[in-house]
Amino acid sequence: NGSLDQSKTLHIHFAQSDEDLQVMKAGAMLRKVKSRSWKKQRHFRLQEDGQTIWYKSRWAGTGHSTFSVADVDVVREGHQSEILLSIADEFPADLCFTLVFRGRRSNLDLVADSPSEAQVWIRGVRKLIQNTESMNDKERWIWDWFQKADKNKDGRMNFKEVRTLLKMMNVDMNEEYALRLFTMADESETGCLENEEFVQFYKMLTEREDVWRVFQDYSRDGQILTLAELEDFLKQEQQEGERSLEHAQELIDRYEPSENTKKHGAMSIDGFQMYLVSPEGAVLDPQLLALHQDMSQPLSHYFICSSHNTYLMDDQLRGQSSQEAYVQALKRGCRCVEVDCWDGPNGEPVVYHGHTFTSKILFRDVITTLAEYAFKVSEFPVILSLENHCSIEQQKVMAQLLDTILGDTLLRAPLDRLVPQELPSPQDLKGKVLLKAKKIGGLEESETLTDEIPDEVSDEDEAEPKSPSAENLSADKSKFSRELSDLVVYCKSVHFHGFEYSHLHSKCYEMSSFSESKARKLAKDTGAEFVRHNSRQLSRVYPSGMRTDSSNYNPQELWNVGCQIVALNFQTAGLEMDLNDGLFSQNGCCGYVLKPDFMRNDDSFDPERPQDRNGYTSLRLSIQVISGQQLPKVNQKEGSIVDPLVRVEIYGVFQDQAKQETSYIDNNGFNPLWNETFHFIVHVPELALVRFVVEDYDKASRNDFMGQFTVPFTCIQPGYRHIHLLSKDGTAIPLSSLFVNIKISELTTEV
Repeated sequence: NGSLDQSKTLHIHFAQSDEDLQVMKAGAMLRKVKSRSWKKQRHFRLQEDGQTIWYKSRWAGTGHSTFSVADVDVVREGHQSEILLSIADEFPADLCFTLVFRGRRSNLDLVADSPSEAQVWIRGVRKLIQNTESMNDKERWIWDWFQKADKNKDGRMNFKEVRTLLKMMNVDMNEEYALRLFTMADESETGCLENEEFVQFYKMLTEREDVWRVFQDYSRDGQILTLAELEDFLKQEQQEGERSLEHAQELIDRYEPSENTKKHGAMSIDGFQMYLVSPEGAVLDPQLLALHQDMSQPLSHYFICSSHNTYLMDDQLRGQSSQEAYVQALKRGCRCVEVDCWDGPNGEPVVYHGHTFTSKILFRDVITTLAEYAFKVSEFPVILSLENHCSIEQQKVMAQLLDTILGDTLLRAPLDRLVPQELPSPQDLKGKVLLKAKKIGGLEESETLTDEIPDEVSDEDEAEPKSPSAENLSADKSKFSRELSDLVVYCKSVHFHGFEYSHLHSKCYEMSSFSESKARKLAKDTGAEFVRHNSRQLSRVYPSGMRTDSSNYNPQELWNVGCQIVALNFQTAGLEMDLNDGLFSQNGCCGYVLKPDFMRNDDSFDPERPQDRNGYTSLRLSIQVISGQQLPKVNQKEGSIVDPLVRVEIYGVFQDQAKQETSYIDNNGFNPLWNETFHFIVHVPELALVRFVVEDYDKASRNDFMGQFTVPFTCIQPGYRHIHLLSKDGTAIPLSSLFVNIKISELTTEV
């Protein structure tokens, strides 16, 4: 408690004493820039809480906008966004800066009146970010609520303010009980809660009856867990086996706050609760979060995190094309990005969604962005999927730009100059960019003299109807530049002629692209053959051309047959991106996940008939949904409180698809209690994903999404676990969690 109070005091003192922050509190007129033509003055000001930045137009009356510094990822200085670059001739770099937000929220591009004013805001916001990061989630959460509820900003809270706060926090508590807690916390008997007293009030409010019950089951005296009792809990409930004794001692050393209890080799309820809400007590095994898989197998043996039409920030018809979309995808661990290239003015190729009203960006700028961000999150190779609609002249320009901008990171020849019998590994290709495009001839032969490629179609023309205008535009594009062709090594785009043809004639470095409908049909009709094909060659799947709203298809069906590059619209949040984020959350978020062994060897695995494979065993998964903690408020109407329910969804082979949901709890998003148990049979755990979704029940309309978490089945830690919820954008919701008990066992008899 003292440390929290101290950090709050330091926070306020910091905001009051820092010169830059004092200037920010006084406010300034900054230009908010959305495009070359949209540059408007806004009054920006740091609020008294030292956490919130407020801004408004001078004409907006009472209307204003705010954002929390906690939502800002980084501050970029100068012309470091394409919007600010576009006005570089009008505003010099030393006036410009960009606030980059977490999740999918658009950047905020700003221009100050003077270089010194720009520096005040750049330094100030950076200091605030650093200060926010030094507070832990719990401290920040309590601090935020205190600030929101302390209406008159006197640093104290009366009972009326506390009642308002409880409503804001999703708590529907009877007045008598709330007053009792308030009086117990008001040790100074002033009728108001000051900082430390509010922390005490919060502690009483968040006492966990559900955790206490589990603690009582294993504690003989009801006060502490001895080393032996904690070992017993780890063995029986957390299914930890041999490591239990050693781990029990580690947990006491790490989480027990009382030095005296620690000295006696025991754990109090406070230490036990700290362990359960820590990463070690989370549903996703922290050891599997780190890079741990064998990265020395052929590329075709991995699922690869992949983006479709990466340049788009929005829909496929009028959406904005942006370099920022590449930055965001690469920051999310994406390892295959798409570039749609067309002839541009002044001999400069441009990137956009052809025959639509999407905006255009320069190919040169996209490759520059790729060079800067490709390996910041993952050192493993990036595949640049080229959708080429350019004339030979501009293809030569593209080859030159790739060569000069990417330099040594661009792979230009087979490793060791040898013709491969199988694809190289992610390990072999660390730090390399691979070009995926058409190629004249192959790696083996002395290449033909003609530059024409007779039997080729543009990747995404395959299985898609062509408009007459597209036919005419493509008439003179049937030639391919030798310079660009020579940069294609391990990802040569070829037309798919069937599995038998591929098996007999295709090279390991040849790969095909499939529309979602064609891929889905092949998966359904010839699943086992698709799996075998994908053990040796890469396959890329892309969304239907009809998805003009940038919606996504379910990637699971294509992972079930071993397709590696299942490209999704990263800009569109929802179930499909949750599954993608869930699968690639393991293995260091490096963008590569090793496929199960039965999809890498010559075993005949058919996802439609999983029980036919060698070594088949199915598992029983039991999930008791116990409780929720501090769930987010989705309906901002004053006084409204959520009615949460939890749904558990299984995604995997067809036989494993299932979902079950709890009843809803009336008016309690703060600490709802369900205690409902679900049972599932999982036939192919190696391919299954488990998604936990929380919704606000509404009998009159669709339920509102509140949060979710998706975990690969093979990464689940059994036992009593917390599931830390993510927002629709995939960002963490501080302190918002579910408490569950998970049991996994082998089925002794066939079901």
